Amino acid sequence: MTTKRISPAVLHPLKEALIYAYWFKKDLRAFLNSCLNDRAFVAQFDWEGQYKRAIVDQLVDTLAADQHRYFDELLNLILATADIPDPAHLKRLDDGESKYANAVAAIKVLSESVGPYRLLRSEHEEAARRREADRVRAESFQAMKAKLEELKQKFHEIHTLAPQPRGYALEAFLNQFFALFDIDAKAPFALKGEQIDGAFTFEGEYILEAKWHQEKTPHGDLEIFYGKIGRRLDNTLGLFISMNGFQDTVFEMARQRRPNVILMDGGDLNAVIDGRLELPDLLRRKRQHAARTGEVFVSAYQFLA
Repeated sequence: MTTKRISPAVLHPLKEALIYAYWFKKDLRAFLNSCLNDRAFVAQFDWEGQYKRAIVDQLVDTLAADQHRYFDELLNLILATADIPDPAHLKRLDDGESKYANAVAAIKVLSESVGPYRLLRSEHEEAARRREADRVRAESFQAMKAKLEELKQKFHEIHTLAPQPRGYALEAFLNQFFALFDIDAKAPFALKGEQIDGAFTFEGEYILEAKWHQEKTPHGDLEIFYGKIGRRLDNTLGLFISMNGFQDTVFEMARQRRPNVILMDGGDLNAVIDGRLELPDLLRRKRQHAARTGEVFVSAYQFLA
């Protein structure tokens, strides 16, 4: 039985580094899977219902409380987190410079505490661990890239279809699109008449409507959608996707209402499947923009600019 122990003093810096280095829960979960090699352990936490900090607290505390069982896993996590490379990806986010600075500072504090734990591993073991972590991250990146390429091809093919088969193809596309980014659809999005209806959870509850008409969506369609949201709980939001965009009267009407709907068009979907930004990031930034300005539509390319 091992007598090696991880000091409680390193646990708080570990938690802070994990919280700040990975802003989105999806990225944090992928990193933890690469470090711990036990997806069942990582999956047992409530990734949908809890905040990121609560998940990190529970996970680290669980490892630390049973070091007889989890010592190697906890040691792996500490050293891998201390070795996180420059988190420059955070700079792309809203208030990115601040997020980046916080992450760098948190990783630095942890790195200054892990010297004794590096001695517990031989150079050979440490090099092997780093290679394996790099391999898992590279495989995850390539798998996401390949899936986006597949969706891009399907998206381009849909443009060539007649209206009715195009609706069914869009339904299948949106279900795969949301699933790729681990966004929890309450049931598969379904084609009903000329529109796709559904509901999903993403930092709150949403109902979804999507249409692909030859013309831009008129404000009457949005009036009906606002009515659907009004029959839900007060904190329910709406996402309306119009592949060919919206008439100007839609924006005029939206300015006179509480911004509980956000709008997306085909250009927004293109930006995501091109890998310019991820769907969770786009949803979050659109919602923040609506909350701050009252504008329910802003193009993904404005964020990228």
